[in-house]
Amino acid sequence: MRDAAAPAAPDAYPERPVLDGTLVLKVAYDGAPFSGFAEQPGGIPTVAGELRRALETLLRRPVELTCAGRTDAGVHAQAQYVSVPLLAEELAQPRRRLVRGMTALLPDEIAVRGLYRAPQGFSARFDARSRSYRYRIVTGELQPLLLRGCAWWQRGELDVEAMEEAAAYLVGEQDFKSFCKASSAVGKPTCRNVLSVGFAREEALGEQCLAFDITGSSFLHSMVRTIVGSLVEVGRGHRDPAWIAQVLKARDRRAAGSCAPARGLMFMAVDYAPGLLEPWED
Repeated sequence: MRDAAAPAAPDAYPERPVLDGTLVLKVAYDGAPFSGFAEQPGGIPTVAGELRRALETLLRRPVELTCAGRTDAGVHAQAQYVSVPLLAEELAQPRRRLVRGMTALLPDEIAVRGLYRAPQGFSARFDARSRSYRYRIVTGELQPLLLRGCAWWQRGELDVEAMEEAAAYLVGEQDFKSFCKASSAVGKPTCRNVLSVGFAREEALGEQCLAFDITGSSFLHSMVRTIVGSLVEVGRGHRDPAWIAQVLKARDRRAAGSCAPARGLMFMAVDYAPGLLEPWED
């Protein structure tokens, strides 16, 4: 007589859905109304929360999504990448349906800018080779209007040459603990590889600004904004360019400058290996 507690035969279990590939969304967002990218308890509005709800409504099932890099509250994105594992039958959906569905379900502050297929197991975070950010600063006595929500206004002029000299100390693989939010660095590695930095004058929405670009393998919590706040200290003449090297060596958040406002920061781009992302065609 068969024991009632014995497990059923393998073929008695319902067939599990097969994850056969990955949907990758390239999204842009205005970060002002959100408490950052990552979901938080208590119904606080976040970018990830809105994306997940839209995807679950569209696919009619729970989903797990991964982003290329979490952004803080108020930070914007021009090209954030989000990956979602798909079932085999979902890979056959036409691009038009996915794009129209996401556009209808997402708030106006989030827009889908691209749709891609990637192999099973692809991760927008772990397969990224580098991330790029841009921070915009408006200088001078004239207050910005159209850029006020995406730039930091400095009423005086900045010594850009000194800031460029200071920024050069940041390039390379180093410990950036001094530029990281102290509470998030406890017990975690703080070494990162900054690949490039640079300043350029830019016209955006008819207004002039100073753009600071930085590309790295990955970034720590508030790292870019603390770097910008420190470079502005140099630009104001309050610090010598070589001070940045001293800040790096200190490995202490108190050694660096203030954290620049979130509104001036833009997540610009992510680099993946060629051919890894395939445009989703109808």
